[in-house]
Amino acid sequence: MPKLKSKSGAKKRFGVTARGKVRSNFAKKRHNLRKRSQKMKRNARGKQVMAAADSRAVKSYLPYA
Repeated sequence: MPKLKSKSGAKKRFGVTARGKVRSNFAKKRHNLRKRSQKMKRNARGKQVMAAADSRAVKSYLPYA
């Protein structure tokens, strides 16, 4: 069988941990940041582990991750 292609957009946005969980960036950090509280911006730094229900869809885009 031929190799499966990964979605190139998903490759740039998501990563997979060693245990197979999907990591993603936090949402709502691109613009209109003056409206957001400092606490929200501080807590949304770095990456987060996605919920299992959401990560199932992302894993279909990354067949070899």
